Amino acid sequence: MDYEQLLDRAFTKFSGISEEKVDFKIPVADSLVQGSKTILKNIAQIADTARRSKEEIGKYLTKELAAPVSIDAQGLNIGAKVNANSLNEKIRKYFEMYVICKECHKPDTHIQGVERGYITIVCEACGARYTVKNY
Repeated sequence: MDYEQLLDRAFTKFSGISEEKVDFKIPVADSLVQGSKTILKNIAQIADTARRSKEEIGKYLTKELAAPVSIDAQGLNIGAKVNANSLNEKIRKYFEMYVICKECHKPDTHIQGVERGYITIVCEACGARYTVKNY
């Protein structure tokens, strides 16, 4: 038997090996367009999952969408019409840049400091430290 046949045989015997167990999922935006503004209703869930404040996420979305953002009891109000796909893409990009560790790919990070236009992010899982440009 060659290597690939042996590998296929091993995967059939231990079917649980091929399944990657990932508990973390980036939340899908629950948004509603009202007139000329968009309301992100589940900002609290997104902020809790990211372990960041609503204000930080709002600041990022303000820059990315080039629209004013405010937070109230309804959720995060965006001063422009934004379709759900575009909003989900921006949230996914935020998680990739500022939440998920670049070394171990886990979401167990926190912001340690902001200095000279850069944010220092520290991973609690693997201890990695890296800087990214501030939003």
